[in-house]
Amino acid sequence: MTDTLTAPRHISSAVPASQPSARWALAGGVVAGPLFLAAGLAQGVARDGFGFTRNALSQLALGEHGWVQTVSFLLTGALLIAGATGLRRALRGAPGGTWGPALVGVFGASFWAAAAFPADAGAGFPVGAPETTTMSGHGAAHMAAGMIGYLALCGAFVALARPLAARGPRGWAVASRVVPVAVLAGFMASATSVLAFTAGAGLGLLWLSAVTARLAGGPEDR
Repeated sequence: MTDTLTAPRHISSAVPASQPSARWALAGGVVAGPLFLAAGLAQGVARDGFGFTRNALSQLALGEHGWVQTVSFLLTGALLIAGATGLRRALRGAPGGTWGPALVGVFGASFWAAAAFPADAGAGFPVGAPETTTMSGHGAAHMAAGMIGYLALCGAFVALARPLAARGPRGWAVASRVVPVAVLAGFMASATSVLAFTAGAGLGLLWLSAVTARLAGGPEDR
């Protein structure tokens, strides 16, 4: 009788990720990065004057068809914020379950800021733009949003390494602490190589997708 009465104390109060709303939110976080990169790749190939070695994906928001990239920014931000809420529910009460999702949410919001403040034209894009870039107020705000967003993402990876370690294998946790170094290295190299910047940013998006998918499963997912 004693065991029967005390058993409810061991029931977890966390909201399981298997609930439909949580699963849909987590799915948003999983698809956000690949969707953004696929849209950027398709536009970069299709848009005249754009070159992946000299132009940043953010510049695709400029010119006649720039609205496509603006919509991509807005949609990606919404999906990332949804993913953050899903992670919050899936990791409730777990180590890293507060700061990790919160920082992912900041990262998502940075995409909305990037949409509101477009990048500056330059490096020959859009067609007819000068090779040199003159920094404007909205261009500076765009850069600041990207910097804040990716710093938040790197912090999220470090925070989420703890629940990743708890769910094993430990290689996931180690990678989640190493990937931020590669992302920041890409940002530091952006002054000399736009492609390095794009690669670093893309790595961050893809790793977030992988981490979200990993944490969407239960602790028994080994």
